[in-house]
Amino acid sequence: MSENPGAERPADSREVCERPRERLRSHGPEALSESELLALLLRTGARGCDAQSLAKAMLGAGGGLRTLCELPLSALCGVRGIGPAKAAALIAAVEIGRRIASRRLGRGDPIRSPADVHAHFHQRLRGQRREHFMVLLLDGRQRVMSESQVSQGTLTASLVHPREVFRPAVRAAAAGVVLVHNHPSGDPTPSAEDLAVTKRLVSAGEILGIRVVDHVVVAEQGYHSLQENGQLG
Repeated sequence: MSENPGAERPADSREVCERPRERLRSHGPEALSESELLALLLRTGARGCDAQSLAKAMLGAGGGLRTLCELPLSALCGVRGIGPAKAAALIAAVEIGRRIASRRLGRGDPIRSPADVHAHFHQRLRGQRREHFMVLLLDGRQRVMSESQVSQGTLTASLVHPREVFRPAVRAAAAGVVLVHNHPSGDPTPSAEDLAVTKRLVSAGEILGIRVVDHVVVAEQGYHSLQENGQLG
């Protein structure tokens, strides 16, 4: 029996995969939906599922693009239809976007305001589910020398010890430091423990001759500068 010429031919996975590419060429990347962009990264689908259908399923199951992009490599590999290669491509694409979006401070760049510190760390810390305590080392003109991660976990006096905070600053002969940590809750308001730890570190810095210039709390809803708010102690 001959094929009905008026019947709609079912699209195979290769044709469906090419549709976002055609739209990209014709209309530019801003015209593509999140599922189309994700399909371009996936390139191929899974058994019985083309790339765009797989992308839609991932977005639905993952709670949206942002939540999906915050999943670690091991979690992505556990998603149906996503193997190590696809997961690695997604992680790499997210990291490229983060690096482009963030205004990273380089060696020798001056710290003019807490906004500079927030812009430097926001993309890296905003999606973290644990608190990360970081230190920016500064020279005598408040220019960046380097950065160091002190700890991961809930901010406590025992976890953030002055010895660990100031060790890299002493080695680098830094004149000052900016303390930075994130709040996974999304609210940058410092806690009582944040203020107590800061006061302890300011006192230790005075003994060592290394000034604590600021302590900046970074969160999804913005940032909080203890120096700007008169809370350095």
